[in-house]
Amino acid sequence: MPSASDPLNWPGYSEALARARQQTGAEESVTYGQVLIGDIDVMLIEFDFRFLGGSVGTATGDRLVHALSTARANRTPVVSLLATGGSRMQEGMFSLLQLQRVARECHLNRESGIPHIAVLRNPTTGGVWASLGAGADVILGISGAQVAFGGSRVRSAQDAHHPVFTSEGQFAAGLIDAVLTPDSLPVVLAAWLELLTGGTPEPAEVPKALGKTELPATGWEAVTRARDADRPRASAYLESYFDTYQSISGDRAGGVDPGILCGIGWRGGRSIAFAAQTGTATRAAGYRTASRLIAMADRLGIPVLTLVDTPGAANDAASEAAGLADAISGVFTAVAAAHIPVTTLVIGEGGSGGALALAGAGRTWITPDAYFSVIAPELAAAILKRDAGDDLVDQLRLRPQDLLDLGIVDGIA
Repeated sequence: MPSASDPLNWPGYSEALARARQQTGAEESVTYGQVLIGDIDVMLIEFDFRFLGGSVGTATGDRLVHALSTARANRTPVVSLLATGGSRMQEGMFSLLQLQRVARECHLNRESGIPHIAVLRNPTTGGVWASLGAGADVILGISGAQVAFGGSRVRSAQDAHHPVFTSEGQFAAGLIDAVLTPDSLPVVLAAWLELLTGGTPEPAEVPKALGKTELPATGWEAVTRARDADRPRASAYLESYFDTYQSISGDRAGGVDPGILCGIGWRGGRSIAFAAQTGTATRAAGYRTASRLIAMADRLGIPVLTLVDTPGAANDAASEAAGLADAISGVFTAVAAAHIPVTTLVIGEGGSGGALALAGAGRTWITPDAYFSVIAPELAAAILKRDAGDDLVDQLRLRPQDLLDLGIVDGIA
């Protein structure tokens, strides 16, 4: 007869459970409990692939729900160590329904501001990857691990060993934040947990300007200085501003833009999130990554610093096909909806809406070797059928001192 532990009365299932328990010394494929990682108390959830392939059945679902809800009740971050083949076939749809329960608990934790770090070990496949892993705030993959919604046995022969189905492939596609070795995992976990729990409500301090200190005499001088290849870029500002920082990568939708750096850093005993343009035309994936960062920081109570430096949004055909306008809209919305303060420093080119999307309203500063403009001078000249001469550039009032006089920026760093 069917039972709670064998709802389909599957032939041999009870014996398989008994063997798994004897081999692993555990009652189920998941164990959990409160542990200390670094200086932070966390709810640690660990899958054991030796126990029926780390699969999820009804009893496993009960454990996951209890672990996640307990973390929420105690305001404890969650670290999930995944190694699973997915749902347990021997329990049929009873097994699959556990994914809904887990997804709901993850959603409630996100709404409650509970940080979640998922670690993808070999293998991480099936619905557990989709319901528990892929929605985590930070996703770390162990080098060489198989990571995919469909396991190797259910993929077509030509795709069975495609490199995209690995931690490295998922990172390249913008779906996970970093690839680590097992030896480096404890240190990285401790660093991330400190950063995710170290926010305060005070705004981020405005970084000091690293370039020239004198103001440009003309509009063209401002543009030329902002375009100078030797001018300090985002990486220099991040290194100078933070004691240490960790980066997130990708938009979780298949895209990566190396032209924007996002993550969370440690400065003066607290966490500050950052989204920093690097001087290139920002692509849809870059804006979506910035939106993800700002929304995560807002949930976790971490102030945000944005560094603006772009000639504008990428406007080629591939960018349009990737949903550029929607991605820019997402950043505008994330900044507008944020309850945490967003502080902005324009460190180079501030080209049109592609730059303004990252700017915090009422908390924007500019460096002496930067400009901010409704449009690039050459594009303005093309639209107006004029030469991009001194008169036109000066009329745009894009110098730092012009922007301060107009009340567009709050100060010059």
